[in-house]
Amino acid sequence: MFLKLFGSISWLKYTIIFCCLIVSAQLFAEDKVDTAKVYSIPEVTITEQYRNAEVRSASPLQILSSKKIEKLNALQISDAIKYFSGVSVKDYGGIGGLKTVSVRSLGANHTAVSYDGITLSDCQTGQIDIGRFSLDNVDMLSLNNGQSDNIFQPARLFASASVLNIRTVAPHFDGTKTINGKVSLKAGSFGLMNPAFGLQKKINSKLSASISGEWLSANGEYPYSLTNGYSANDSASMEIRKNSDVQNLRLEGALYANFSENESAYIKSYFYSSDRGLPGATILYNEDAFTSQRINDRTFFTQAHYENNFSNVWRFQMNAKYNNGYMNYVDSAYLDADGMLKSTYWQEEYYGSASVLFRAFENLSFSVSTDLSFNTMVANSTDFASPSRFSWLSVIAAKYVTNNILATASILSTAVTETVKSGEAADDQRRISPFASVSIKPFSNTDLRLRAFYKNIFRLPTFNDLYYFRVGSVDLKPENANQFNVGLTYSAAINHWLPLLSITTDVYHNDVTNKIVAIPLKNNAIWQTVNLGKVNINGIDLTAETTIQLKKDINLALGYTHTYQRALNVTDPNDARTYLHQLQYTPRVSGSGKVALETPLINVSYSVLWSGHRYAGFQNYAENRLPGYTDHSISLSREFHYKTSRISASLEALNIFNQNYSIIRFFPMPGRSFRISISLAF
Repeated sequence: MFLKLFGSISWLKYTIIFCCLIVSAQLFAEDKVDTAKVYSIPEVTITEQYRNAEVRSASPLQILSSKKIEKLNALQISDAIKYFSGVSVKDYGGIGGLKTVSVRSLGANHTAVSYDGITLSDCQTGQIDIGRFSLDNVDMLSLNNGQSDNIFQPARLFASASVLNIRTVAPHFDGTKTINGKVSLKAGSFGLMNPAFGLQKKINSKLSASISGEWLSANGEYPYSLTNGYSANDSASMEIRKNSDVQNLRLEGALYANFSENESAYIKSYFYSSDRGLPGATILYNEDAFTSQRINDRTFFTQAHYENNFSNVWRFQMNAKYNNGYMNYVDSAYLDADGMLKSTYWQEEYYGSASVLFRAFENLSFSVSTDLSFNTMVANSTDFASPSRFSWLSVIAAKYVTNNILATASILSTAVTETVKSGEAADDQRRISPFASVSIKPFSNTDLRLRAFYKNIFRLPTFNDLYYFRVGSVDLKPENANQFNVGLTYSAAINHWLPLLSITTDVYHNDVTNKIVAIPLKNNAIWQTVNLGKVNINGIDLTAETTIQLKKDINLALGYTHTYQRALNVTDPNDARTYLHQLQYTPRVSGSGKVALETPLINVSYSVLWSGHRYAGFQNYAENRLPGYTDHSISLSREFHYKTSRISASLEALNIFNQNYSIIRFFPMPGRSFRISISLAF
């Protein structure tokens, strides 16, 4: 039924656009303002600076505000989070290539992605493709290692090793304005065209609405250097990347309600559609063999949030979500009975959550959260297991705060029941996961803090791990991880010309057991997913940021991140081929730097990403080594004001030294490219 309903992307696209136009015509009709009426002014809350939150957090927290994101030469969220320390983004190249995020080498399955406070899900792979999210509608990005100091949140946000939080732009109106709007256009190399819009309407004193959308199109035909062999000294030729085109559509609408100063709610619907080619591995001039593979995926979800601060003692919130995912993979060169390979998958999720916060004393509070979710998956294959998963997560948490101490602790209970329509189902799972963190400020006059946390967490096998044809195994155990972290943070305002100096450093150890890996059995054509690995991960993360006020209206902002990791396979001491070898695609050294000069005439931003060498195989042999790389980008931007409108324009030069490199072997990244953008906010 779902396939019939969504079988035509054109029909669906224009239907949704038509519906949005009807809704917007009603929402954005001009209100009549009664000038004789006395209007009450709501309370204004001034929040602390993002950087202060990062320094005071008991577990590592990194934040990118929309202002900082503008200076990073980033098009998608996957581009921006590369500037977080300890983060590894697996990027298969191009705008449409798959992009997943791994934090401190634990793997993408251990990183949850939260969208406006409610987690995104993919029960098939357990990984969220963050390349599908643009930055046009994003207000803030943050990354929590371990978990947040905020104990008043859904249980799901306690149930992962790290959380990437995406917060979108919410309606805000200055003075007597009742409409905000923004239109923008980005264009650039390799056929990039990216128009976007956003509209916000104040319906009345309690209700407001917003709609936004964008279209992204690119042919992805960028040049790259193809080496005929593993050595840089082997012969090379310039080739053009093929089958890397992409067309994405995103539409989003939300209704916000502020019933009072203590009671609020929102409901949001999101639709995303992508039609893209899957560029193959560039192996020995054989890329043409992969130009027949295409993937079309569509995601729709509706989520709602309600919060009520009954008093200074009690707070309550509820969340609900429905998610529907569709993915269709086609390989027209695969010759079977149908003349091609066509695999289609559908996912559904029903999710609900409730949380209560009790402030027992001025410095001590407790929370209880419980989440229920039901996931199903079906496919066009007649022998597919068609699994269903019911999950119940409950957490009890406590938080103690004074001027010099911040401590949190929680215990998470997870219960999972699984059923299938055909074949054998995986075992039910019951787990208890503890967490504790503390931050201490030893000197009252200096913002120097010591922090530490411990967390035990696991990740369930995905539906692909368990039921994928000829590869999955229902005997898999959850992958278990123990996280340890000790850190130091410092923040100071030195004087008027150095208003910000901030430094954080963290030393960590992660211990992973029952690691889920796929290995060949009798030969390379028959693989099996098994619990085989044990990994020890030791590392250091360093971040530094400062702002220098050169003159009254001229500022220089500098930022730096550095990561050192030893992520070693310690599965079998008797296996000299892999024992104490670095994990695949995990550099020992990586980092980023950024410099932004803000002047009344023009803003100039420079950013650089670097990575040491990595290994593309389980064995750290010379033939598996990928060389390190640096990626430099620069941008010029200017902002103009006209009455109540703001016009922004920028020109970006990316990978300005045209370095030919790959993050994943045989999947080359684009070389030098240019991008221009212009936006009008009113």
